[in-house]
Amino acid sequence: MKSNQIIFDVLTKDELKGIISNSIQEVIKKSSVKEKKEEELLTRDEASNLLKINLSTLWRWTKDGKLSAYGIGNRVFYKKDELLKSLIKIENEKK
Repeated sequence: MKSNQIIFDVLTKDELKGIISNSIQEVIKKSSVKEKKEEELLTRDEASNLLKINLSTLWRWTKDGKLSAYGIGNRVFYKKDELLKSLIKIENEKK
């Protein structure tokens, strides 16, 4: 049975600092990776490869409002999470 008690061995101040520092760095790493995934931008080529469609279809779906595109200068980007969320479930109809 696990106990909720914390038992400290004799640690120097530097050892304790190191343990705390490592723990904090792990938490920061994990949270920053999650944020990157949510905001990952894809180029037109990457977006079309992800959806397995050609560039003209990607352009048409964007023009029709099925997908949202973002631009900087002449560059066009798509948010990966938005592309994945735009996919709809197809129900099998039995006749």
